[in-house]
Amino acid sequence: MNGDHSPAHGPRRAVAEVAGQPPGDVASYYGRPVLKTPVWEWKVAAYLFTGGLAAGTAVIAAGADLTGAARLRRACWLGSLGALLASLVLLVADLGRPERFHHMLRVAKPTSPMSVGTWILSAFGPGVGAAAIWEMVPVRWRSSWPARLLRAVSRGLGLASAATAPGVATYTAALLSHTAVPGWQEVRAELPFVFAGSAAASGGGFGMLAAPVLEAAPARRFAALGATGELVASRLMEQRMGLIREVYHQGAAGRRRRGAELLTLAGLAGTVLVAGRSRAGAAASGLALLGGSALQRFGVFEAGVASTKDPRYTVVPQRERLDAAARDRSAVTG
Repeated sequence: MNGDHSPAHGPRRAVAEVAGQPPGDVASYYGRPVLKTPVWEWKVAAYLFTGGLAAGTAVIAAGADLTGAARLRRACWLGSLGALLASLVLLVADLGRPERFHHMLRVAKPTSPMSVGTWILSAFGPGVGAAAIWEMVPVRWRSSWPARLLRAVSRGLGLASAATAPGVATYTAALLSHTAVPGWQEVRAELPFVFAGSAAASGGGFGMLAAPVLEAAPARRFAALGATGELVASRLMEQRMGLIREVYHQGAAGRRRRGAELLTLAGLAGTVLVAGRSRAGAAASGLALLGGSALQRFGVFEAGVASTKDPRYTVVPQRERLDAAARDRSAVTG
């Protein structure tokens, strides 16, 4: 066995010489990828969006319930249920077999984002379903005592589910960033804030689209707050990125995230300037925010997948961490 193929000259050489090499010249493990590309499909990116939408609309529905905005409440509870059902379908489709979701409920593992997320969804779903069922009860039956009892129960469950909505909106960020995928791991501190803002923007956008202008003021405020938070968190995330910034600016991921920023900016401007005066303006702003939220989730997903295809994004940060540790040891023993 010659020197070029010995263990001492294989992975070690790939890692040891990478720091000073130009882009594209990094080799590792005899040309093999350092990480396996995630097997997740587009359904996971869509699941990220629909889960955020379900959470955002639930918060608005609960607020509308407390303030007496009946039509906004009805639209958002039904929208939250629809988005939640879509999320479950997408999740089960990605898992491959429906019973796998059930199996994850056998244990509660606080150190596992998937386990925690499964339990959060299980706590969130029944309340959303109960509140949405009440909204489907015909008006002529609502004065009967069974309907009044259903209203009391469903309202309590719905408000309780809204309290878990922030967890639904952000646990997927933890799920992504606790993998070895460099495009997700490196942004683990900022990604929950990006997803939370995106969920609020999409929920507010849906409320503006589905409810009359006179009742949609809570949705407009929530949308403006979420869109602003998403834009700020996204910019901070990019500023703090290292080499991995490339995958967020190139290819499909770059196009998705640029589109997300433009649509979110347009939706925010429309929400502040025209949505409170014009039904058409409110609908257009809501659609822009929904589109921006969806593109944000797809862009982040695709950036992570792209980061596993080039060994630089794994090897270079490793080399930098090793060099930094070596310098710290030298300073201590110096």
